Amino acid sequence: MATQTEKPSNYYDIVIVGAGPVGLMLSTCLARWGYKIKHIDNRAEPTPTGRADGIQPRSLDLLRNMGLKSAVMAHKPARVYEVAFWDPPKTGNAGIVRSGTWASCPNFIDARYPFTTLLHQGMIERVFIADLEKNGVQVQRPWTITGFTSDEKANPEYPVEVQIEHVDGTGSENIRAKYLFGGEGARSFIRDQLKIGITHKDPIAYVWGVMDGVVKTDFPDIKMKCTIHSEHGSIMVIPREDNMVRLYIQIASSTDADFNPRKTATIEEVQASAKRILQPYSIEWERVEWYSVYPIGQGISAKYTLDHRVFLGGDACHTHSPKAGQGMNTAFLDALNLAWKLHAVESGFASRSLLETYEPERKEVAEALLAFDNKYARLFSQRATNDVAAVTAATADVPTSNASEENEFIKMFKSSCEFTSGYGVFYKANALNWSATHPAQSHVVLDPSAASTKLQPGRLFINANVTRVVDANVVHLEQEVPLNGSFRIFVLGGAPAVSAPALRDLAANMARKGSFYQAYARPDAATVSHHERHNPHSLFFTVCTVLAAQRSAIEISRDLPALLARYRENVYADDRWDRRVPDAKAAAHAKMGLDQERGGVVVVRPDGYVGIVVKLEEGSATVDALNAYFGSFCTKKLGGDSAQL
Repeated sequence: MATQTEKPSNYYDIVIVGAGPVGLMLSTCLARWGYKIKHIDNRAEPTPTGRADGIQPRSLDLLRNMGLKSAVMAHKPARVYEVAFWDPPKTGNAGIVRSGTWASCPNFIDARYPFTTLLHQGMIERVFIADLEKNGVQVQRPWTITGFTSDEKANPEYPVEVQIEHVDGTGSENIRAKYLFGGEGARSFIRDQLKIGITHKDPIAYVWGVMDGVVKTDFPDIKMKCTIHSEHGSIMVIPREDNMVRLYIQIASSTDADFNPRKTATIEEVQASAKRILQPYSIEWERVEWYSVYPIGQGISAKYTLDHRVFLGGDACHTHSPKAGQGMNTAFLDALNLAWKLHAVESGFASRSLLETYEPERKEVAEALLAFDNKYARLFSQRATNDVAAVTAATADVPTSNASEENEFIKMFKSSCEFTSGYGVFYKANALNWSATHPAQSHVVLDPSAASTKLQPGRLFINANVTRVVDANVVHLEQEVPLNGSFRIFVLGGAPAVSAPALRDLAANMARKGSFYQAYARPDAATVSHHERHNPHSLFFTVCTVLAAQRSAIEISRDLPALLARYRENVYADDRWDRRVPDAKAAAHAKMGLDQERGGVVVVRPDGYVGIVVKLEEGSATVDALNAYFGSFCTKKLGGDSAQL
């Protein structure tokens, strides 16, 4: 929904400051959806070396959903499947020994990509920049923001006025925008101008040395992620692309008697420290690509916005240690959360109150990240215990002990692994995430606390393999709808012989004037191409139907009403076996806890999180419940003939 062309050339939908991960993700989403963007960065070029490097499993899912995963993987990044722990031997001898290993993304997490991808930030930035350029957006470098004001009374449509200039002072611009986004990092000019403070969660601060390079060593786990503790100090080893390795070395802590947050160390000093810590193994550097010493403290911004016109995200909102590889991944999800909500509001689908969910949803995640980081930092600083063996066993693909018998260390490990992979991120109840207090109350709504459904509002849609009917391809259901800004309506249709009447009623009530689906119909629907797969009827909804039957037994035009059959390339057979539900006849239905004969309907937000789950039932109750759900945040009155088409 691009800005009207008659607006002056210096009017933009959004000004984005900072071309790191958070700014580039936001810009990429909005550029694809047709917005006019001014994107600036004060660096002359993208990150040349170093900085963030870890892409977690959930983020890799997201990049695939955006069509960017192959470009990232073309750089041949390192992949971390296991973490190794090295400690002083218990016999008291000098040196270090491997005390255990565990999976980076254990089997109890149903991940498509159960590994962490390691690639330096600059290469990842360039993948986004190339996509931006395809959509007509260039990052303006090296330019910086010098001032801004936001006043909806003076200009309700373009309330934000922004001043920017070239870093050498040779040029300046004055811009009008609907929104301003600050993704400039921990030293955010925009945050400072808004006088938003940072709360430090842990008074302990650290100074870290980090070094990327190519090494020659006889240390056996140099190609794995390792935490190494010795009497000479601690190191974290991270494998990297192009035969490189990253070493994190803590060189000072605020618990030290002589702590100085500006403490530094030379490359040679850090290398000498690494050699001592790795004894009896040797290590030499063939080359050093990047080296930095920097202080890290745990901090979180008091606010992410003051007026829902000027927003913050990424490191401008939260700072923490780099060891768990969460910074870039959290930034991606900050941007994604804001992007689709801005789109929903600016395209006329959702009321402006939807933007009020950005800060609480993402700030709660940041709070959880800092709490985890605090535990992780302590764990990193401690010598491993005998529990390492128990954790190793708990992550193996074998039955584990009864949950009530698990010790606190294993419980913390499991919850931490889910969180660090990205699959543990969840959003609390609000208009988007159904709960018992949501306005949409009906006997057909499946409350996960009372029903068998395993789908939980505010959590990611569950992975499932299904067979696409039109071409017999086995596909990942959760990936079938690309990141297009639409809500995803997954109709788990059950067995056609049982659910056919309910499917007919679902389609008939979706087609009624005033339904959530028809109220936001495309005005050009009659002229949409026959080959339009995802948005033939509405730009705000994409429909997928999964039937509990063998592919060969499904005839789309016979088994589905016309509205659902129009999405013929989004019709699937639930006929693939899944080891997590080995006895199920319809594994996708079973994994989601839905009746394998009667099915259900799942609304998934544009960012992949479940919004509401309802029964598939004859009559109008199913669509009535969906009307009430969408009506809680949409711009039109739903469920009656009064909706304006």
